[in-house]
Amino acid sequence: MDGIQPSEKARAAVRGGYDLHVHVAPDLLPRKTDDLTLARRCLEVGLKGFVLKSHYAPTAERAALVRQAVPGVNALGAIVLNRAVGGLNPVAVEVAARAGARFVWLPTVDALNEAHHLETLPPGKRPQWARLQEEFRRLGLDLGPVEVLDERGHPLPELKAVLEAVARHGLVLATGHLSRREIFPVVEAALEAGVRFLVITHPDYPTQDLPLPEQRELARMGAFLERCFVPSYTGKVPWERVFRAIEATGPERNVLSTDLGQPQNPPVEEGLALFADRLLQAGFDEGTVRQMAVENTVFLAEGGKG
Repeated sequence: MDGIQPSEKARAAVRGGYDLHVHVAPDLLPRKTDDLTLARRCLEVGLKGFVLKSHYAPTAERAALVRQAVPGVNALGAIVLNRAVGGLNPVAVEVAARAGARFVWLPTVDALNEAHHLETLPPGKRPQWARLQEEFRRLGLDLGPVEVLDERGHPLPELKAVLEAVARHGLVLATGHLSRREIFPVVEAALEAGVRFLVITHPDYPTQDLPLPEQRELARMGAFLERCFVPSYTGKVPWERVFRAIEATGPERNVLSTDLGQPQNPPVEEGLALFADRLLQAGFDEGTVRQMAVENTVFLAEGGKG
């Protein structure tokens, strides 16, 4: 798999962009590469930066060290609101923001939606993080789902406090692994709280599975729709579905990322260009690819500054 090489045309189309969704070491799970190696490789291929995502630990401090060690690459930190940081914890968001984090993901591995989905999967088909969750449970640790809505479907007070912190610091809010039922009330509450930067995390993934009319509505509301490389590369989301979704919602509301870092998948720094090649082969022009891979990613990564 590592032998796959993007075309020069694809490399040019993504040059200057950010990968807003990577999983690299140090982490609790095996990873393809580490922060510093990725930063050096991004410098070589012309990517401007990346966002460090961990399901378990805040990454702002890591990102700051990477920026110092590898000048010229803008590594950005994040926090994911799973049980490891206290779930919907506005104090954790406030601390992460003051440490320089840029992204806040709502629950992923501890989302109520994921708990329901995992029950339907045989052990051999479960993601690698599911094994770690099972280890925590055997230790007697509380890994109950992190819910975002009350029994009537209204945003919980803790969610509102998180959204206020996100808005106050001009951070990017991503919906994580929430379900269709949860996403719309969360987006509405975020807009009401004054959140300016919204990303719907991999809306085509089986655990989100948002129909095109709902994706169009979210785009109309001002959210960006994240198209990840890994789900299609691994066959979980058909490429044609991604192409149709981009066409239906418009490149101005779509953002490309990779979700790479798993040992068996291609090198992280090649992911955006490999994604660009698939889009170019499908008939998307270079300007459209560049808007999604560069202009929109720079807006989200740097839009709160200045």
